[in-house]
Amino acid sequence: MSGHLLQPAILGGLVMGVLSALPVVAVGNLCCCLWVVCGGLAAAYLLQQNQPAPLTPGDGALVGLIAGVFGACIFLILFIPVTILLAPMQQQVIERLIDSGRMPPEVREYMTSYAGGLVGVAVNFVAMLVAGVVFSTLGGLLGAAVFRKPPAPLQSGVPPA
Repeated sequence: MSGHLLQPAILGGLVMGVLSALPVVAVGNLCCCLWVVCGGLAAAYLLQQNQPAPLTPGDGALVGLIAGVFGACIFLILFIPVTILLAPMQQQVIERLIDSGRMPPEVREYMTSYAGGLVGVAVNFVAMLVAGVVFSTLGGLLGAAVFRKPPAPLQSGVPPA
């Protein structure tokens, strides 16, 4: 991996991972994976700011892809403590929903066995990794188009024929 891609990818992944792991803020991902795309956009923006030449779509896509992988890892690191902290509150909500009697038995079984557990964390991580790879790459492509610097002017002063 090229060193000039690493810092923008980590920072783009940080944007993606932190915003996706926060409980209320993470709802933004329901809108076309907003925070995941923003991670790719941020990575492409930072990459363009670090180099004088215009950003190519390939570079934007690559830095977005790498940001998606870093973002999923950062998401996992933050999601585990958030899940542990919110588990008692989630359990109370699940118990109230079960006690209301309006829940089908299949949903009741799923919520009591998987919600907030190790399987739930693993499923969330895999989903974020897949979404990060796809949508952060698209965000990097979009960022390469939006934040692209114009080409440097010719030094000779004579326009090409």
